[in-house]
Amino acid sequence: MALVTLGLSHHRAPVEARERLAFTEADLAASLTRLRALPGIDEAAILSTCNRTEIMTVAGLDSEPRLVEWWRRERQAPEGYIEKFAYTHRDLGSITHSLRVAAGLDSMVVGEPQILGQMKDSYALASEVKAIGPVLSRLFQHSFSVAKLVRSQTQVGAHPVSVAYAALQMARRIFADLKGQTAVLIGAGEMIRLVAQHLQRHGVGRIVVANRSLERAERLAREVHGYAISLHDLHTYLPDADMVIASTAARDFVLRGEQMERAVKSRRRKPVLMIDLAVPRDIDPRVAALEDIYLYTIDDLRAVIAENLKLREEAARQAELLITTQAQQFTRWLESRDAGNTIRMLRAQARSSRDDVLDKARRKLAAGEPIEEVLGFVADTLSNKILHAPSQVLRKADAVEQAMLLNTARKLFDLPDDEP
Repeated sequence: MALVTLGLSHHRAPVEARERLAFTEADLAASLTRLRALPGIDEAAILSTCNRTEIMTVAGLDSEPRLVEWWRRERQAPEGYIEKFAYTHRDLGSITHSLRVAAGLDSMVVGEPQILGQMKDSYALASEVKAIGPVLSRLFQHSFSVAKLVRSQTQVGAHPVSVAYAALQMARRIFADLKGQTAVLIGAGEMIRLVAQHLQRHGVGRIVVANRSLERAERLAREVHGYAISLHDLHTYLPDADMVIASTAARDFVLRGEQMERAVKSRRRKPVLMIDLAVPRDIDPRVAALEDIYLYTIDDLRAVIAENLKLREEAARQAELLITTQAQQFTRWLESRDAGNTIRMLRAQARSSRDDVLDKARRKLAAGEPIEEVLGFVADTLSNKILHAPSQVLRKADAVEQAMLLNTARKLFDLPDDEP
């Protein structure tokens, strides 16, 4: 069995691919249960965010084609579609990748803390549906500890840089002064909450939170001294919106072109900044063709984010050294765990052979056979039982494999290098 991570992220996959292959919160538990039920999959977890989807498994060495095919069926993707964007990590590579993701080193914004919470949610769900076992559980826990270590020993998270902060910077570029502006935020999740907090701290004039659940919208609106509305009433507030920032878990567009077209006519050439942070997208891309509309997707924030990455480059290099050390530490735990299991199996097999031989020896003694002959029988039979399987494997191995096995056998049984 091996640690195998199959995934795609913002590094290689465009937003269209990420939204097509992502798992929604609603169907994640059922998908994870089906994944764990695949032949050869001992443990499984799924991390699915707007910027990445990753399938983490403890699985057989030949599991990758099955994982790709399963993912394709789950998301109803065309043949060969996933392979264009996906990457695979194994064992040490998988460990290192998990640690880097948890520490925010693989994020669009290096050092952003949101991914750690998303990984914790992934771990909690995998535990809840009993898809996870000792190896992935230990890897998640180790990832969380290393992320904390990176933040305490480096400056990688010292600057207020995140996708939400990048959205704020985009707003400050469009509007010289935020005090007179109205921001309509669509959604009430963690990303929108962070955007709302940034806008409030930088003095935006008015915040309107629109969400399907009015209760959740009201809860967030109270935090930022804003105003809550139901998503059904969004159209009545769009004409007043100087900026619209959306991030929901909807599978279809929340804001359509015709809605925004009507709103634009009421604004009399006043510009509107629109930022779609969702995957799948919340805002109909046709909106970008309207006059005085500046529509950006999460991918468009890359340039804004790049300017802030310079502040973290040196901290990231220090963090990478920590990650390398901690990945090797986890690998040593895995190796010791594998050795321990093998030793336990060897001892159990030896005890079984011993018990079988002793049982036969007792019967021989009860039948009156001489003790010396029975002792000889015990010694010969037990030796043959223990050495039979390795001797057969050595004889059947080809020349290259046999040379490797012979070297290992000499080490295991402390044999001299030179034949007598």
